[in-house]
Amino acid sequence: MRPESAGDDSTDPLLSAAAAALRVERAALVGALLGQLPVAVAVLDGELRWRYLNPPFQQVTGVSPTAVLGRPVADADRALPRVLADGRPRSGTFAGRPADFRRLEVQGAPVGLLAVLPGGADAHRAELERVRARFALLEAGSERIGTTLDPDTTCAELAAFVVPRSADLALVDVLPLDTPDTGVTAAAAAAAGGDRPLPRLRRAATACGKDLPELLPPAPSGGGPAVRHHPGSVAARALVEGRPVAANLLSAEELAALVPDPTALAACRAAGVDCLLAVPLAARGRPIGVLTLARAHGSSLGFTDEDTELLAAIAGRAALTLDHARRYARSQNTALELQRALLAEPGSPHPNLELASRYLPSGITSVVGGDWYETVRLPFGRTLLAMGDVMGHGVEAAVDMSNYRSTLRYVAAMDLPPHRILRQLDALIAEQENARPATCVLALADPARARWTLASAGHLPPALLTSRTTELVDVPTGPPLGTGVGGYEQTTTELRADHALLLYTDGLVERRGEDIDASLARLSALRLPSDGPLDSLLDATLAALAPEDAEDDIALLAARVRHRPS
Repeated sequence: MRPESAGDDSTDPLLSAAAAALRVERAALVGALLGQLPVAVAVLDGELRWRYLNPPFQQVTGVSPTAVLGRPVADADRALPRVLADGRPRSGTFAGRPADFRRLEVQGAPVGLLAVLPGGADAHRAELERVRARFALLEAGSERIGTTLDPDTTCAELAAFVVPRSADLALVDVLPLDTPDTGVTAAAAAAAGGDRPLPRLRRAATACGKDLPELLPPAPSGGGPAVRHHPGSVAARALVEGRPVAANLLSAEELAALVPDPTALAACRAAGVDCLLAVPLAARGRPIGVLTLARAHGSSLGFTDEDTELLAAIAGRAALTLDHARRYARSQNTALELQRALLAEPGSPHPNLELASRYLPSGITSVVGGDWYETVRLPFGRTLLAMGDVMGHGVEAAVDMSNYRSTLRYVAAMDLPPHRILRQLDALIAEQENARPATCVLALADPARARWTLASAGHLPPALLTSRTTELVDVPTGPPLGTGVGGYEQTTTELRADHALLLYTDGLVERRGEDIDASLARLSALRLPSDGPLDSLLDATLAALAPEDAEDDIALLAARVRHRPS
């Protein structure tokens, strides 16, 4: 036996024995095995040049040997030189297909690389299954991410969706809601040039795999901690470059350099992370934030190009949803600030009347409505109180609210009785083409005559509170303002020093699916002291009636004759 044959036998004696038993040459057996195995195989040399590709590989990829043999691999996967250097198997993309890469060693010496991918019909079935799985995952992401118009909820849904499907840890960091769009782009460009650090982001959501302890502190609702990604980290690069950045099979030193921030580094070390992927969150060409994913050692060979492409698609869809939620939140914040500013300065009542007011926006999404109240000081010690609710929500409702208040002041200056004030308001608002209808209740306090005069335009009845009872005042109800129908009437009731009058909007009492009579009965059942501070009275009313996550905003206005020292 020749020396090289002895070497071959020592490498794989079973192959030589099989060739002898089959009465074929060893080389012929090797060629038949490579040609007939249902696995596509390509061999590259140490310079990453094509040296061999078996028939299944040619069938699956369409690559012709005459076109590539002896030539370098075009657009070589980043994993190829790393496998050649350290001998650790990795996955990636080769000839447009997912592939596994292994270093080819002969008698212990590295001579090249093997690229292996499924061959024949198996490849087509596997590819079809991958495509189906991809679309199924994208569809599931569309259903589960962006179920509300709250930006923080959307971020939490994104983190929860990718863990544990695609990662063991996830961070979602976003730019502050009030960051100007132009400033974001300028900051990113400056960071790319090294002129100044990256803009500070807010940690909006985190997620850990079920097999891991809570290594990442959960982001608090309504505003997580500020973070700044240090330059060179995968997250910083993804933000600046506007593309996904993957880093696989990292050493401890590489991990420390590429993890976004110290909190994330501590969590990654505790979880044994060695693979990172950062995907920028951008919509309409502008950055919103970044999604950072991490995989623990042994869970995979790293984020492949196929993984990266799929996660970028999921992040892209989530970013559009998040951008929509952020735009909505900005609009609502604008409306909320406008409404608070307008309601912060009601008119001054007559000194003989004591007042207190409250305004609460609805729920966690700040769906600002058109609730408003006003007080107008009139001659002869009288004060007109108004409580109204413009139909609809958002900035438009808040603007219309301001229009109603200013129109009310104008009409009230004519010193008309409440029902005629409503008639004038209705006529004036109806002439405005785009004005929204509104409900309204007026209460004219006349301490000198010891009476309230009340009129209503489709609003809920006022409540008279004594030390023992809460009585709903029966006020004739006309149509909402702005309809042009008119037909308002008024009624009077006694004004006593031990009574407090409460005006309110429907957000205080109404509940979805509940009859309005049941809602008002809940208010009537209250037993609240009417002789203490009015602010305490309003606090007690809200504590008793306001739901935790109100679906509508709430406005309250309480009035009582001021006690004069004897």
